[in-house]
Amino acid sequence: MLATALVAAVAGLARGFSGFGAALIFIPLASALLGPRIAAPLLMLVDNVLAAPLVPAAWRQASRREVAMLTAGTLVGTPIGAWLLLHGDPLTLRWAMSGLALAMLALLVSGWRYQGKPSLPTSLGVGATAGLFSGAVQMGGPPVVAYWLGGAIPASRVRANIVLYFAASGLISAVVYLLGGLLTVEVVQQALVIGPAYGLGLLCGSRLFGLASERLFRSICFLLIAAAAVLGAPVWG
Repeated sequence: MLATALVAAVAGLARGFSGFGAALIFIPLASALLGPRIAAPLLMLVDNVLAAPLVPAAWRQASRREVAMLTAGTLVGTPIGAWLLLHGDPLTLRWAMSGLALAMLALLVSGWRYQGKPSLPTSLGVGATAGLFSGAVQMGGPPVVAYWLGGAIPASRVRANIVLYFAASGLISAVVYLLGGLLTVEVVQQALVIGPAYGLGLLCGSRLFGLASERLFRSICFLLIAAAAVLGAPVWG
């Protein structure tokens, strides 16, 4: 649990600064330590509770219509992802988590961004994909980031959109995990242990936003994600 708390602190730092990246760091490593069926609902619970103070400011700055369109798609994708988490082989899930983390990292590093104008069909598709990844492995951030960062909107609004979307998708995941029996007493107990570490990371990351070099910080985040994906792969045991 001490190792998991340390991973949670680093993941929270990335989340607080950029609005995303926590799952790509936390899930591969926590899955190796605790198992995927504990790691995914554990991050969902801790992040939902501790990131809540970020929501009021995000609500004021975000484009709520765009967030709502993606959330509608997420309602479809999340139950499917949760079913895969509940019924999939744990070893296969760990391979999938590490592989997906690397794939999502490649998407972020490539610089590819959706350049078209947001539309309802596209938003629903991105939301459903993000929901599928969130339900299964809590990695729904990169598709959303790639979708929104391509538009000609200020970085602060993009960050607000991401924070508000994660709040909505987190609530969806919580309901689905609870109904599926993944949100257990054990998960709640472990959340109480790692919560303070994740919260400290969130606080430090939020304070750094606007102060630290975004380019340098994102480069560090990318390196941490790559390391987490490699170290969390089942090849190490």
